Amino acid sequence: MTETAVAETDAGLSLKELARRNGLSASGRLPSLPDYTRQLWAYRHFIRAHASAKMTSALGNTKLGAVWQVLTPIINAAVYYVIFGLVLGGHEETPNFIAYLCIGVFVFQFTQTVVQTGTNAITGNLGLIRALHFPRASLPLSASLVEIRNFVVALFVLMGIVLITGEPITAEWLIVLPVLVMQSFFNVGLGLFMARYGSKVRDVKQLIPFIMRFWLYGSAVLYPVTKFEDLLGGWQLQVVEANPLLVYIELMRHALLQDATLANSPTVLWIEAFVWTVLVSIGGFVYFWRGEKGYGRG
Repeated sequence: MTETAVAETDAGLSLKELARRNGLSASGRLPSLPDYTRQLWAYRHFIRAHASAKMTSALGNTKLGAVWQVLTPIINAAVYYVIFGLVLGGHEETPNFIAYLCIGVFVFQFTQTVVQTGTNAITGNLGLIRALHFPRASLPLSASLVEIRNFVVALFVLMGIVLITGEPITAEWLIVLPVLVMQSFFNVGLGLFMARYGSKVRDVKQLIPFIMRFWLYGSAVLYPVTKFEDLLGGWQLQVVEANPLLVYIELMRHALLQDATLANSPTVLWIEAFVWTVLVSIGGFVYFWRGEKGYGRG
């Protein structure tokens, strides 16, 4: 090896050592998962501020403002009650059909809005992404935080509807909190997944309304869950009843309704809910993290 080559090698090693000692890393390198998690925690104030700004921006130009957070699921439930409760006779098959329907609509819409906002979290903020350096998961996380806040408010209204329709307050109402926490983590993971997938496949945004409508009909939101047992059996019934949204809805009905007929025993529902929460929250986070360096390019 020539002296020039040796000098270049020594210089190269010195530069690497200098960079290492000063905490520098290669440009464009994907941070490790623990490092990425710490970065997100360091940006927690930005995530909260961004969520508050989005909420104010979305509702600030309307006369009723934040009231729409509650009015939207109530209006949806009223429309569905007229069609499925009165016209198709659902109120005759299910005890307290109004509360049964409202629980399904409120819980389903919680996940639906996270999916919709998550899909647009990257593509709708390309200017911010290209102008500033921050962990990109901050954007779908702030979008999910907005919907979690909205659902907490809507949940109090839902409890009021349940009480007005004749349901008593029982100890099982305490179940609402862990169900809320599990569904929130599930939604965050789903929002992260959709944020990356939506940034890669832009056309998926056009398909979301159809996908969510199909998911709505498969989650026993609008009719008794026993309808599935009349039409399906064996592994097909097991697959449908393991639907995560159906599981969260059933647990919420188990908490707030006394005579609700459930798709499975509460024990099975809790196990399924826990498994879905862990798989989707962790899986969605890892999937989004793997694409961190590609957001905003192209």
